[in-house]
Amino acid sequence: MRLLLTSDTHVPARARRLPEELLRAVDEADAVIHAGDWTDEATLDLLESRARRLIAVHGNNDGPALHRRLPEIARAELGGVRFAVVHETGPAAGREGRCAARFPDTDVLVFGHSHIPWDSTAATGLRLLNPGSPTDRRRQPHHTYLSLTVADGALSDVVLHRLPV
Repeated sequence: MRLLLTSDTHVPARARRLPEELLRAVDEADAVIHAGDWTDEATLDLLESRARRLIAVHGNNDGPALHRRLPEIARAELGGVRFAVVHETGPAAGREGRCAARFPDTDVLVFGHSHIPWDSTAATGLRLLNPGSPTDRRRQPHHTYLSLTVADGALSDVVLHRLPV
């Protein structure tokens, strides 16, 4: 099962639309995970119409309409892997321990907020992934998103994709 992970799209504040490369990857993915900060319902509508399956949460920059449509935390089992999705996880220092305590029944936690790509593993085995942002790189050198494969309870082919600036 091929997954695409994205977050912090911030359309139209940071970009007029999602990058074409990202949209092509959405079309090819078996499931898309978005970790919040959409800022507009049109982007949610777009991904709902294009993704085979969309697992998504709202973020701190999302207004009441997105809060009504999306949860704070989403969970799904994909390819035998237990995923949780949340927008914010707090400061980088101590993140693995905090998240492992908060999500003890999770194999992979997808989060956003910082716009900084992240891939780490807590002592408990919880994998933490942040895809960065495809539209607002902040202090990062590239706009980014993640893709990966899940099968038989394991992740493989975890790739951070760099988009043109």
